[in-house]
Amino acid sequence: MPRGLRSSVPPFRYRPNVGIVLIGPDRHVFVGQRKGIAAAAWQMPQGGIDAGEEPRSAALRELEEEVGTCKVEVLRETTDWLTYDVPKGISARLWRGRWLGQSQKWFAMRFLGTDDDINIATRHPEFKTWRWLPPVEVESGIVAFKRDVYREVFSEFEDLLR
Repeated sequence: MPRGLRSSVPPFRYRPNVGIVLIGPDRHVFVGQRKGIAAAAWQMPQGGIDAGEEPRSAALRELEEEVGTCKVEVLRETTDWLTYDVPKGISARLWRGRWLGQSQKWFAMRFLGTDDDINIATRHPEFKTWRWLPPVEVESGIVAFKRDVYREVFSEFEDLLR
């Protein structure tokens, strides 16, 4: 499994994707609880890159689509693409087996708004609730197959989260 694998380009059969570490008050990060999942599956905003779209543009688009705001300052992006496998049942349901997992460019963004600027009741809502958490607490609430990537992301952005 290439979980946590770093590469300069997304590997074949891995969906190109972006992730956002939205840094808010007290350097806590935004996490949302996924809609339609019975278990408490928390994650940071993320989503696919459209054909011909640059990762930074995709990250800003996904942030607005999932969190309802673009009141941010982009601070940095990960040096490499970070790749993880998705369990086969999820891959079959989401992508009909086309992708083995996702390869992501992550962006650290400083939130410039207030909590009132966040609106997860978007056109196609992905989260049922949200909160700000210290990075150290985020890892325990996410699905296991994403943990290695989250560790690498937090390590790479450590100076921004201290």
